[in-house]
Amino acid sequence: MHNLDLILTLTGGLAAASILGYCSYRLGLSPIVGYLLAGFVVGPNTPGFVANKELADQLSEIGVILLMFGVGLQFHFKELLAVRRVAIPGAICQSLVATGLGCIVAHEFGWSWSAGLVFGMAISVASTVVLLRVLADNNDLHTPAGHIAVGWLVVEDLFTVLVLVLLPVVFGPNQTGTENVALALSWSLVKLVLLVVFTFFVGSRLIPWLLSRVAATRSRELFMLSVLVVALGIAVGAAKLFDASMALGAFLAGMVVGRSEFSLRAASEALPMRDAFAVLFFVSVGMLFDPRYIWQSPGLVASILGIILLGKPLAALGIVLLLRYPLRVALAVAVALAQIGEFSFILAALGKELGILTEAATNTLIVAAIVSISLNPILYRLVDYLEGKAKRHARLWSWLNARLQERLPGVQTKETAEAPTCQHRAIVVGYGPVGQTVAKLLRANDIEPTIVELNLDTVRRLRSEGIQAVYGDATHRDTLKHAGIERSVTIVLSAAGIHGGQETIRLSKELNPIIRVIARAAYLGEIPALRRAGADAVFSGEGEVALVMTEFILKQLGATPEQIDRERERIREDLFGGGLPPEPSMPILMQTDADYACELLLDKKGDEPPKPPQTGNS
Repeated sequence: MHNLDLILTLTGGLAAASILGYCSYRLGLSPIVGYLLAGFVVGPNTPGFVANKELADQLSEIGVILLMFGVGLQFHFKELLAVRRVAIPGAICQSLVATGLGCIVAHEFGWSWSAGLVFGMAISVASTVVLLRVLADNNDLHTPAGHIAVGWLVVEDLFTVLVLVLLPVVFGPNQTGTENVALALSWSLVKLVLLVVFTFFVGSRLIPWLLSRVAATRSRELFMLSVLVVALGIAVGAAKLFDASMALGAFLAGMVVGRSEFSLRAASEALPMRDAFAVLFFVSVGMLFDPRYIWQSPGLVASILGIILLGKPLAALGIVLLLRYPLRVALAVAVALAQIGEFSFILAALGKELGILTEAATNTLIVAAIVSISLNPILYRLVDYLEGKAKRHARLWSWLNARLQERLPGVQTKETAEAPTCQHRAIVVGYGPVGQTVAKLLRANDIEPTIVELNLDTVRRLRSEGIQAVYGDATHRDTLKHAGIERSVTIVLSAAGIHGGQETIRLSKELNPIIRVIARAAYLGEIPALRRAGADAVFSGEGEVALVMTEFILKQLGATPEQIDRERERIREDLFGGGLPPEPSMPILMQTDADYACELLLDKKGDEPPKPPQTGNS
């Protein structure tokens, strides 16, 4: 029965999350709202199917570990340092304000100060998933407001990790007296330092060595399995050997992998499993929701929503304005942070485990999360409206503008924040003989190529030569984004019969609808599928061999150039179905895939690029 319960819990929970998550997305809300509602649907407070809460909790633990591993994987000190003047003091001050307000409100409703403190910290941290989604949907992710908001959340995440480590020490069941707490805290900090030192000094050598050996097998399954073993292994080791939280161990493991050359591939191949388990985490939280609580404590729910939707944004707005950033940036950052999410539930779950928080806290957080996550995309669309309202008050706007334009050193406006990029960029997937020739000709004609390769030695060699190279699988969205697909004019699939070529073409067109896709096929029969996937030009070595051999035979038989041209066109029609561009007026020479591909690429630089052929030739 245990196995049946497991299957039913997985199936029921994921099915409900899939349906309600899709509905939430179609309504313009975050899918997280649907996941929380799915937990409520399969939970004990609604009729019908009831999932096994204990099994859901156990599965969600894996989701928390992989979630923290992903946070560590994507954490970069450089990004934080770029906005440190506002992100660090802003996140600290806002967290203190939100924690203090939450603590006071909770105490007013009869909670203990310790419960209020933990609850206040839970509502002080925003959801990374929601924030990134809102910024991306409004094209603000790569603006000064987006950079500040992301850096702000990085600081909040680090603060949360620290709290997760210290809560068991300060509020653990074995702690009595101030001296014992101080001693235990000191000993825990020593073990924490040892864990960090061990992870970074031993793990930074052992983990890349292990992943390098696995990557050499060219097996996607082994690589994905190895990354999961690293994440789960270090998480369990941190708990068993250093008495630290598994979440902290997973975060440190992610940072180690993120500093290596395997970070992109780990994120694109191994972490999709994280999303599935993270969904179960939200489902397990939603199972705790009891709607009757809203009517029992409407004042507490309204007060907490007031802190999240008004207190936190106003604190962030004031901090950013005091640091003399533009009003538009301050409004965008403030509104983007007006929500709570995954880390709030992680803190609340730990607080409940330690006996600090009750079911009331969990229900309050669930209601606050659903409401704030649902409203956040709507509120963010009001940023321009609010800025416009401020501008209508000319005197106030002049006063604000005169002071906000006095920037701190190094602060950029939205217009100057765009990093200068090469005018013409291209992506070359694969670095075999054809890929090498294409890349060489591109560089010779002032087109900057980025190579996408799964051969780690090749990527290392290219980087040592100053050539941009990405180690990863081109069938993954993150790999293409990292390679700069959104800023490129062309992507070339240079290897014949490349694995997942159709998926690469589909993703390329989805991420950049105007990009030109040039693909290479081993056989003529592969051309229709690549064309249906969205390729603008397809080159087949099989067809080109037939053409060149025919031309050679005709020339040996003494055929005139006109006869050879006529026969070539007939064969092209038979093999490719016509639609090819006219042949250049030049002696009959075999034109390679790379040569012809580069002609199309170089034409792309012109004002009126030629119409791409239906099928290609070398």
